[in-house]
Amino acid sequence: MAQSRKPNILFIMADQLAARSLGAYGHKLVKTPNLSRLAAEGVVFENCYSTSPLCSPARATVMNGLLPSRTGVYDNAAEFPSAIPTWAHYLRLQGYHTCLSGKMHFVGPDQLHGLEERLTTDIYPADFGWTPDWRLRQERIDWWYHNMTSVLQPGIAEITNQLEFDDDVAFQAKRKLYDYARFSPEKPFALMVSFTHPHDPYAARKKFWDMYKDEDIDLPAVPHMKREQLDAHSQRLYDVSAMDDYVVKEADIRAARHGYYANISYVDDLIGQLIDTLKELNKLDDTVIVFTSDHGDFLGERGLWYKMSYLEPSAHVPFIVWHPATMKPRRVAEPVSLADILPTFAAIGGTEKLARPVDGRSLLPLLHGAAEDAHATTWGEYLAEGAIAPMYMLRRGPWKFIHTPSDPDQLFNLADDPNEVNNLAATHPLAKKMRAEVEAKFDIPRIHEQVLQSQQARLMMFNAMKNGEHFPWDFQPLRDASQQYTRNHMSVTERDLQSRFPQAPDIESKRAK
Repeated sequence: MAQSRKPNILFIMADQLAARSLGAYGHKLVKTPNLSRLAAEGVVFENCYSTSPLCSPARATVMNGLLPSRTGVYDNAAEFPSAIPTWAHYLRLQGYHTCLSGKMHFVGPDQLHGLEERLTTDIYPADFGWTPDWRLRQERIDWWYHNMTSVLQPGIAEITNQLEFDDDVAFQAKRKLYDYARFSPEKPFALMVSFTHPHDPYAARKKFWDMYKDEDIDLPAVPHMKREQLDAHSQRLYDVSAMDDYVVKEADIRAARHGYYANISYVDDLIGQLIDTLKELNKLDDTVIVFTSDHGDFLGERGLWYKMSYLEPSAHVPFIVWHPATMKPRRVAEPVSLADILPTFAAIGGTEKLARPVDGRSLLPLLHGAAEDAHATTWGEYLAEGAIAPMYMLRRGPWKFIHTPSDPDQLFNLADDPNEVNNLAATHPLAKKMRAEVEAKFDIPRIHEQVLQSQQARLMMFNAMKNGEHFPWDFQPLRDASQQYTRNHMSVTERDLQSRFPQAPDIESKRAK
């Protein structure tokens, strides 16, 4: 960066937020004044993709820059190995404080992965319980798979499991920003603030629900399709989420989308609070703000809900970077992905060479105005529930190609067909070329076997861990009360003066002679 002091990084993640649901990406209704400001003044990546559109594998890639088959983080119950470097490691080497407030869905005993601190526990479990089983093909695992109850319970709620979580995430993050300003103002920080909204169920506070009217809520661009009209993978998603267990009417679709939009506005309000805190602390100008999501949500498109697909509503995510001091406002059409975050953060911190190759690349040149590459390619790899074999996405220019050995290929020209209703794979010669690229890049039979072996081992271990005593991996937030407020190993006067922001005037100059 063109400045002597390394910039702070405020990294904000939403959960299940589709790019197309933001005004910065063309939505006319959703109200997000804070995100809209960041987009207008920052760099908007118009075509950013979730590398693996499910929580844990996507978030692991956010941390380590690697696709799932290179880490073993195949699904929401696969361990993230401690020996894999993350952006937190690189930034710590460059002198940064590194901290997380909120959700990451790390599985395994390591719940930090290079971060110095976590301020909250996670909202989801850290064990092997949610392991899918590809041997069952598309049979549901009822106790943890999605179902349609989320779509049928939208409405006003002043407190929910998720609201309680995100309220705490924002509170803890703001307090940490004050701590940085008061107790270590000379050291740069990288604070990740990860919310669980607007993830279903679509219940929202009245303040945000009332920002929208049911009659104004847009309906899906692609109406409900019969199961047999869907592509093979979408048929499996229809089945694994039991989408025919309940009758979903137009009013239900509007209500669910209403709650989703309301919760996007709630997240935007929390982002505004973080921005205001930075401003109060005189830290806004020297802080890079980055915003993205782990994956999107179908929201009734084609009659589908949730994620686990490389179709646009599920896989296309927002990615906005704001730092007017060094980055001019710009919109970048070149495809990028969540795998690009680690090398980008490392570059912002001053690291030129990574400890191991990753599947992403630094976006710093694009952030600083470099020309776009018309041939740039971004990749995705999905190895979790809903699939029955490894699934791959290749995005280059206007083209998106999707391949899994169990299904017919899919090829879409997103410039001509943004809603992906015209599969060109059977007729366009590009499909054969892109399939050859996928098969050359990935050893699909070997990866398939590794996934099956991992699933069976984890299913066995989860059952074993239910017998006898069990020590949970769920993160336990630690706060040493002996270091808080005023204690007898501190000077009362010094503590009072240090804990104030802004600092008091020079009191010593007023001492009586």
